[in-house]
Amino acid sequence: MLKYVIRRLAATAVILTLVSMSVFVIFSVLPMDPARLTCGKACYPAVVEANRHRLGLDVPVHVQYGRFVKGLVVGREYGEGSAKFECPAPAFGYSFNRHACVTDLIKEAFPVTFSLAIGAFVLWLAMGISLGVVAARKKGQWQDRASTVFVLVGTSLPTFISGLLILLFVALQFGLLNPLDMGRWVSPLEDPFKWFNIFIFPWATLALASAASYTRFTRSNVLETTNEDYIRTARAKGLSERVILRKHTLRAALAPIVTLAGLDFAGLLGGAIITEGIYNLPGLGRLSIRAVLQDYDLPVIVATTILAASFVVIMNLIVDIAYAYIDPRVRVQ
Repeated sequence: MLKYVIRRLAATAVILTLVSMSVFVIFSVLPMDPARLTCGKACYPAVVEANRHRLGLDVPVHVQYGRFVKGLVVGREYGEGSAKFECPAPAFGYSFNRHACVTDLIKEAFPVTFSLAIGAFVLWLAMGISLGVVAARKKGQWQDRASTVFVLVGTSLPTFISGLLILLFVALQFGLLNPLDMGRWVSPLEDPFKWFNIFIFPWATLALASAASYTRFTRSNVLETTNEDYIRTARAKGLSERVILRKHTLRAALAPIVTLAGLDFAGLLGGAIITEGIYNLPGLGRLSIRAVLQDYDLPVIVATTILAASFVVIMNLIVDIAYAYIDPRVRVQ
């Protein structure tokens, strides 16, 4: 097991390096010129060149990448002379449009996105797996038919439609959410009730579609596993259905769900853009959209892109390790 983990860690480090290099190369060949976009109306050639030097874009791409990697480790200095300042490690760059270190912007946005992701993740796993197991055990009965209706509704409604419906006809119609609280970040350590009240409806929006998919997936896996020979052997030995479900059926049926859940959670950490937009949540999704559409803030775009890709790679690592724990054959292979 230890050798398997070490191999996966080494592969993850290589992939993260390649991802960061690819992001730098991709954004370096785009036709947009950040130095020209940050010079305002007085866009003279001398001003553009000064901005290009200030942004660190007057050197080759490999030098820019080296400075970026060095900033992640030891921090990075910007400006010259008395105007010099430093962004401490890990320094993802400096946003001259917002006059702030990109790491500070990410620190402000990440707790919002993480709260949204972790709550929705727990909610859709609990709903999807529970409904899927019940539908499989009650195959052909009203519980199974009800889960089918839930799956159809959940998969048919896009997130922007379900989010607006929940916001307008549930949260605001019944006064369950104060409009003044929308767009505000409240730490669960400061006011857990208000934090829960702000995020419960975004959680429900994200969980609706995902829980429907997990219900269908869990039901089919449980039904398929129930017909395996070792399950029939367990019944022949006199084990109760509850013991068989807990110790044998679920462990085998939920193994593929580990992979799906890990990647879905990584996608949420990268920024649930639509849901954050509907509920005006100041998370990574809104930070990225503003950087792309409003001011082409290149350091923010690069940082959020690398961060989103890193979430996927790291969650892939966690999924592989968890899968090896569930299925020992993975370690051997």
